[in-house]
Amino acid sequence: MFSQGSSPSLLEALSSDFLACKICLEQLHTPKTLPCLHTYCQDCLAQLADGGHVRCPECRETVPVPPAGVAAFKTNFFVNGLLDLVKARACGDLRAGKPACALCPLVGGTSAGGPATARCLDCADDLCQACADGHRCTRQTHSHRVVDLVGYRAGWYDEEARERQAAQCPQHPGEALRFLCQPCSQLLCRECRLDPHLDHPCLPLAEAVRARRPGLEELLAGVDSSLVELEATRVAEKEALTRLREQAARVGTQVEEAAEGVLRALLAQKQEVLGQLRAHVEAAEEAARERLAKLEGREQVARAAAAFARRVLSLGREAEILSLEGAIAQRLRQLQSSPWSPGPVPCLLPQLELYPGLLDKNCHLLQLSFEEEQPPQEDGRGAAGPQGEEETQSQREHGAKAEQQGGGQPQGKDGTPQEDGVERGCRSNKKRKFKGRGKSMSREPSPALGPNLEGSGLLPRPIFFCSFPTRMPGDRRSPRITGLCPFGPREILVADEQNRALKRFSLNGDYKGTVPVPEGCSPCSVAALQSTVAFSAGARLYLISPDGEVQWRRALSLTQASHAVAALPSGDRVAVSVAGHVEVYNMEGSLATRFIPGGKASRGQRALVFLTTSPQGHFVGSDWQQNSVVVCDGLGQVIGEYKGPGLHGCQPGSLSVDKKGYIFLTLREVNKVVILDPKGSLLGDFLTAYHGLEKPRVTTMVDGRYLVVSLSNGTIHVFRVRSPDN
Repeated sequence: MFSQGSSPSLLEALSSDFLACKICLEQLHTPKTLPCLHTYCQDCLAQLADGGHVRCPECRETVPVPPAGVAAFKTNFFVNGLLDLVKARACGDLRAGKPACALCPLVGGTSAGGPATARCLDCADDLCQACADGHRCTRQTHSHRVVDLVGYRAGWYDEEARERQAAQCPQHPGEALRFLCQPCSQLLCRECRLDPHLDHPCLPLAEAVRARRPGLEELLAGVDSSLVELEATRVAEKEALTRLREQAARVGTQVEEAAEGVLRALLAQKQEVLGQLRAHVEAAEEAARERLAKLEGREQVARAAAAFARRVLSLGREAEILSLEGAIAQRLRQLQSSPWSPGPVPCLLPQLELYPGLLDKNCHLLQLSFEEEQPPQEDGRGAAGPQGEEETQSQREHGAKAEQQGGGQPQGKDGTPQEDGVERGCRSNKKRKFKGRGKSMSREPSPALGPNLEGSGLLPRPIFFCSFPTRMPGDRRSPRITGLCPFGPREILVADEQNRALKRFSLNGDYKGTVPVPEGCSPCSVAALQSTVAFSAGARLYLISPDGEVQWRRALSLTQASHAVAALPSGDRVAVSVAGHVEVYNMEGSLATRFIPGGKASRGQRALVFLTTSPQGHFVGSDWQQNSVVVCDGLGQVIGEYKGPGLHGCQPGSLSVDKKGYIFLTLREVNKVVILDPKGSLLGDFLTAYHGLEKPRVTTMVDGRYLVVSLSNGTIHVFRVRSPDN
């Protein structure tokens, strides 16, 4: 009957959260249905009403409140019927653990009846054994269905009770709704039928449902068909995005391989091309994410409406179906009339055009071009079929003839000689080869490399080493990695604040156990000193042994939410950031020194959220107060500070320093790790989204040549830092 999905069962509707209000999370009370087919308690909707409008908490659609208030919204008789069934199971006066008979007080005049053992599904009354036997013997009730109360409470007769359930007229208590007034589209009982609808044509509920069900089913089938198209479009959009990323990764590899052997003078051009590639992919991903969000939102709204309509048609009584018919039909027509996306937007796949052979400073050897993705042909051969080969061969022959006519150079349509690829690349000041659409470049590439790179050789390169998760079987929550540090040979220590643990892993991802922490401590930042471990938790600094024995603890300032910890190169002292200054403690827990980066003139103007040290004995910190990266010596004198556009407007994140003093800075918001020289000048990008970075959190350097990066989802990536001279 339906093109999508299957009809839900009554048991699913009763046991799921379908009968729970999504606002108060309690069972629905006086359920009211909005035009978007989402149902809430009347009182909850009254609290949401603002300025004559209500915004649906689920689909975010804003609907006007009727002049009479939220009570004028359509009553959901379908939900009311299900609620009556649920309440009938649980209600009843209990005596000695059993409900009381409903007829005994009426027959015997007693205040309380005997223990009930049966239930009449037609009267919806609990009966004792004697009343149940008599109920079957009277002329008015001999056809009623009387069932065992235990089985009824267990849900064995839910379907049968639902069939015998009748919707009650809200105007005339005790009267069941039996007719539909066709001109008024209103449900009527026998009393309502007399006045004022006496002269109106009316139909019995069953006949009215038979007449109107096909129209609703046709509308529902249309929405189901649209859902299929929407889902196909969403899948195609994701596949196109995947192909874009794969192709971009391949082109990125080509760029890296092509630039490996060139001279230093070409490095700036390499960074420019990679910047263009990154900007294009980031812009395409951003646009694709927006399109996917819209598609998924439309799909969710349409699916919810279709599920509600399917439930009503499958489980609703005639009166309930007809009471909701107008709202359902209006909503389904609205969804059908909504414009569905015809297909994924064609993406421009980057292609590398390489013109080797010349080393002129004006020659652009690496260039990008973007070609619109061609759909595959019906025969499955695509562009590489025989026809494509014939066209390629004819183009080659045409090019050879043109070369002969033009004296060794290809000619244009007017007979003038054309430049070859190398000459076109070298004369970039006359013709720009970048063919991407300007509007797709919504993000700028990283700033050009500073002049200090000119004599320093090529930048370090990342080489992927391994990746592994940090969630262990005993963890109760998803890991939240707030600290990393080297711990022994080719081993790292992971501070998992969410699970209150210090976890040990090998550089290959093998789990080595934990370092016990004091009870109630949630480690934040961590550093290893000789055979001990220092970490911050709350407003305290701890030094513990590998077996968890506390050597000493020190109270820190309460004005800072978290305190960064770093070990000094000597391995016998630990530095901690405290309220804008740096405190250094020795192994005995005594304060060895204390300084403010930049001196006393900078008091109150620094907030070092991340802190590390370099092999040269310098301190490097991420200053969120100044939004900069500051490098200072052991006395607090600033050696260098970077606050330029290379931060992309982000707050500087975690820091690591390799054995040569290069600084690796994490920019979480843009999924990057950038390189700064030992004095804090920006050199370029080291890791980007191409390397699997998704919200990088903290980093550390192991053995001076392995960069360990933790992501927000608890995954750790390890990269080997390849030096320029290797």
